[in-house]
Amino acid sequence: MVSPDRHEDAPGPGEADGSPPQTTPRGPAPLGGNPSRTAPHGTGPLRLHADTGVCAGAGQCVRAAPDLFDQGDDGLVVLLRADVPEQARERALTAADWCPSGAVGVRETP
Repeated sequence: MVSPDRHEDAPGPGEADGSPPQTTPRGPAPLGGNPSRTAPHGTGPLRLHADTGVCAGAGQCVRAAPDLFDQGDDGLVVLLRADVPEQARERALTAADWCPSGAVGVRETP
């Protein structure tokens, strides 16, 4: 649908110079290249770590796994338990995935 203030043949945002239109990202940040946020490939027990020096206070970890994380009065991550119970495995991986600053990490324990 063409907006009333734009002619049907007029280029839209980003079309005039050949660049793609800008989009707004939705959902949590991808894992990216941060090794501490790369999901373990095995099925062994998991251990969490949280770096308050890196934490931005976004609260995505608490949203993903309220049984594993909380936020302090300063808004920074508080790790409630480092060893992840099997039933919380997916929530722990999601929390690390959703953390925008990379403060939450997860690794397999031997």
